[in-house]
Amino acid sequence: MAFVTAIGVKTEIGKIGKSIQNAKREKTKLEIQTAQLVRRVAWIAAVICVFVFVSYAITRGNWLEGFLAGLTLAMAILPNELPAVLTIFLALGAWRLSRRHVLTRKFPAIENLGSATVLCVDKTGTLTLNQMRIQKLFSNGKYIDLASPDLSGLPEDFHEVLEFGILASRQDPFDPIELAFVSAGVKYLSGTEHLHKDWTLEKEYPISSELLAITQAWKPKVGGEFVIGAKGAPEAVIDLCHMSSSESKTFNQIAETLASEGLRVLGVAKAQVKDVPLPNVQQAFEFNFVGFIGIADPIRSEVPKAVSECRSAGIRVVMITGDHPLTASNIAKKIGLENPEKVLTGTELEKLTLTDLANSLGQVSVFSRVSPAQKLKLVEAFKAQGEIVAMTGDGVNDAPALKSAHVGIAMGGRGTDVARESAAIVLLDDDFGSIVEAIRMGRRVYANLKSALVYLFSVHIPIAGMAILPAVFKLPLVLLPAHIALLHLIIEPASSIAFEVEPASAGIMSLPPRDPKEPLFDRGLWLPSFVRGTSILVALLSVFLIALWRGQGEADARTLVFTTLIISNLILIFVSRGSKTTLIGKLTSMRNHVIECIAVGSLILVGTVLYIPNFRNVLRFSFLHWDDLAICLGVGTVCVLWTEILPQSMKKFLILLTCLICSHRWAR
Repeated sequence: MAFVTAIGVKTEIGKIGKSIQNAKREKTKLEIQTAQLVRRVAWIAAVICVFVFVSYAITRGNWLEGFLAGLTLAMAILPNELPAVLTIFLALGAWRLSRRHVLTRKFPAIENLGSATVLCVDKTGTLTLNQMRIQKLFSNGKYIDLASPDLSGLPEDFHEVLEFGILASRQDPFDPIELAFVSAGVKYLSGTEHLHKDWTLEKEYPISSELLAITQAWKPKVGGEFVIGAKGAPEAVIDLCHMSSSESKTFNQIAETLASEGLRVLGVAKAQVKDVPLPNVQQAFEFNFVGFIGIADPIRSEVPKAVSECRSAGIRVVMITGDHPLTASNIAKKIGLENPEKVLTGTELEKLTLTDLANSLGQVSVFSRVSPAQKLKLVEAFKAQGEIVAMTGDGVNDAPALKSAHVGIAMGGRGTDVARESAAIVLLDDDFGSIVEAIRMGRRVYANLKSALVYLFSVHIPIAGMAILPAVFKLPLVLLPAHIALLHLIIEPASSIAFEVEPASAGIMSLPPRDPKEPLFDRGLWLPSFVRGTSILVALLSVFLIALWRGQGEADARTLVFTTLIISNLILIFVSRGSKTTLIGKLTSMRNHVIECIAVGSLILVGTVLYIPNFRNVLRFSFLHWDDLAICLGVGTVCVLWTEILPQSMKKFLILLTCLICSHRWAR
């Protein structure tokens, strides 16, 4: 018979659903900054394009050519590649992660994970293998180690603690802990009177947040009294047995001794009642304490190294578990967490004010006896401190915390559907090492994206400049819409694919997480973009003006500029590679086959448009001789490489000098 006490959002599952609904996914910094950057550039480009169109048409009286000039400038300035770059980078990053058994449900999570500063993880199944086995027993004042090689069988003194531990477990278990009880029973109690497969389960008292213990009442086949078995957290079982303060202290010390060895400790109790209606709560039984069971769960072999990598990368790993504080502390020491001796329990967590909790977060890396509801409180507290939080979870109750975290990471093997639906990333193998690989991938995506942006803005400066200057100074138009379209055949695959496949730099996991407040288009991005782009623009303008001064004509000048631009663009792709730190490494390393293909394709494109008459005539090009090609090759190479050789301080000086000269002439 079931009694309905609540419906809809007032039920426990309804409350969880409401909490999930209220937790809004935050946009990543990359999404916000990219949108802002695109909007600003689009408005600036629109204003400049309209100005060029109107001024050209009025000053020259040719509205068609003015429209072409404005259209060319729009194609040159607008960073139309940026949304494609962002989408392709994140999509291919998700594909690469899937090959490492990590499913990405929300693409932006990859970038967020790469900037994570705090990683909150479960112990069981994430840091450990979740392969439980009973290792130690305590009963009748004695200990026994089941892992001892000298053990030939289980002494009679320990039969009862294992028997009632099994009676407090399901007959058809799926939980690893209960499977460990069944396995131990088969191994040590087969052929004895302590296994009761023919008994009938009459009533079950499930574990709850108020009492961390489970009790089951059995009816023996031969009749008689009900036999009750209980197991759970040591403090909960001790409380059920109504011990005196001295007894409680003694048994708590024994439990702490077992927990300090890194074992998950469960207390076991027994009771018997007559054939009368069973009570509604566990506390109504007259329990007698039977003993403790210590369960071992081996640490994953890759976890200590992965934790060390996270520490080198400036990422705090915080362990959140429901285990005993000493068990959690022992595991924290083994895997190398900071301050493993400092443990904050769920009970202590509830008593802390927001200020005290904020002060504790910087010192505590181990939280024990934490309920799923308290995980959300921890996530919100870390976020309030300005941290980028990644959070693992597997249960229904974990769903609000998973959705609230910047990156929710669900367990694919043992996680619930609700947890997986709420998370941004799912670990298909429940492996902590996969999280570190995802962080590495996130950092690689962001680093390569920065390289792609440096390249994009560098190459757009000369293209925009050669579209604006001739129109403003009444010179022949150099680049027409068809030329810009041809250039985009090189620029778009270079920015979206060539830089994406660039491998991560060797020291990417030794760098601290980037500052969440750091803008995407910061000084480290615009400075090299400005220097390289301006250098190419000056070189192109010089080639163009010299060709006109020598009387070579508009077609020759346009052809020389276009060819020089293609050469400088290829060199620019190589020097913009972020995975190489030296100029020689950038130019000679051939690990990126996409760049090789783009280089070959660019040369074929140049040869096609210059030396096939039909293409040459349509694009208004002229025939280039070998000496012309040599000039284009030399100028296109030198105008980029000199900026890489020049010291950073000299680059800043030249930029400052240019700004002063421009401001002086403007003032005049």
